[in-house]
Amino acid sequence: MTLIIDCHGHYTTSPASHNDWREAQKAAFKAGGTPPAYPAISDDEIRETLEANQIRLLKERCADMTIFSPRASAMAPHVGDESVSKAWAIANNDLIKRCASLYPEIFAPVCMLPQSPAADMQGSIEELQRCVDMGFIGCNLNPDPSGGHFKSPPLTDSFWYPFYEKMVELDVPAMIHVSGSCNPGLHATGAYYIAADTIAFMQLIEGDLFRDFPTLRFIIPHGGGAVPYHWGRYRGLADMLKKPDLAGHVMNNVFFDTCVYHQPGVNLLADVIENKNILFGSEMVGAVRGIDPTTGHYFDDTKRYVDALDISDEARAAIFEGNARTVFPRLDAQLKERGL
Repeated sequence: MTLIIDCHGHYTTSPASHNDWREAQKAAFKAGGTPPAYPAISDDEIRETLEANQIRLLKERCADMTIFSPRASAMAPHVGDESVSKAWAIANNDLIKRCASLYPEIFAPVCMLPQSPAADMQGSIEELQRCVDMGFIGCNLNPDPSGGHFKSPPLTDSFWYPFYEKMVELDVPAMIHVSGSCNPGLHATGAYYIAADTIAFMQLIEGDLFRDFPTLRFIIPHGGGAVPYHWGRYRGLADMLKKPDLAGHVMNNVFFDTCVYHQPGVNLLADVIENKNILFGSEMVGAVRGIDPTTGHYFDDTKRYVDALDISDEARAAIFEGNARTVFPRLDAQLKERGL
């Protein structure tokens, strides 16, 4: 039996006291003071937020588990400084660890990083190690900690190399995921996310990152941004830049999820992108929470779209399970320990 593994879930329903502490932390930084102690949150509070939301929807949509990380739009590395980001990352990652400990068969933990516009990656290296030591299977890497102003070096720059070395050492992938936008010209989930996904892919085409890190693995979410729709453009640009064919230059190391909220979009993804590069994902409960009036189903019920693809059972099983186990070897090991 195929497991249904959602590779893209965020804790968007975290307890109110957790979110209140974040507001107090931001206010304290602005005032030059010290934030209050992090609140005590009971296991029952966590259970209540999950069972009424992510767990309920997983069951209703016949999925088995979610690769689970902190709320992406709330990571906000542009807020405060590195010390603020570090405390916020630890609070979020510890909360994700508790979710996974309460429901180990449902949630596989992925961490956020204490990135900040003026910081190097050393703090992120330390937090990744801490989280992997707690059983985390991957991380979310923000290519633009500025929150929509794109001031960081491209992902192929040596600035990122110490962090990539740690990823390779620990054998964990990163989802390339920006956070909230502080640029008034970029709506966070409708413009910034998709733009950043697309920009990341183009940066990878322009460089030779995977020559230096042949086992590095990235998931570009939201269906790869605009990339599948413009696949011919990117193949042509690679040719113009005298780069190798994308199949060998990028696509042994880059994967797209199915967070594309209509059937024609998922059809295009499956038609254009090789099956081995597609992971099932929904980002539920996330950016788009309503019901599509043309179908009567939730926009983010992406399992329906994968179920409806005109592909073989083997190809569908790869999207739902096999590819995730390949990209996340620590998840594969955990599942094998459970006899799965």
